[in-house]
Amino acid sequence: MIDNPKSHPTSNAEKDPDDWTTGDEPMTGAQASYLKTLSEEAHQPFDENLSKAEASKRIDALQEETGRGH
Repeated sequence: MIDNPKSHPTSNAEKDPDDWTTGDEPMTGAQASYLKTLSEEAHQPFDENLSKAEASKRIDALQEETGRGH
């Protein structure tokens, strides 16, 4: 039987974005889409030029502000 990865909270998603080897690459399409939604909800500007790591940090901050993701 294969373990369900959702049942293990420790994963790469838990790694600090500053430590990502690909953190300086452009944000992914999924990050951009979610970040745009969060930015609109928080009435904050959307920066389409963020790196993966910067986008991840911005998503975390906007989730706190909007109450999403909890």
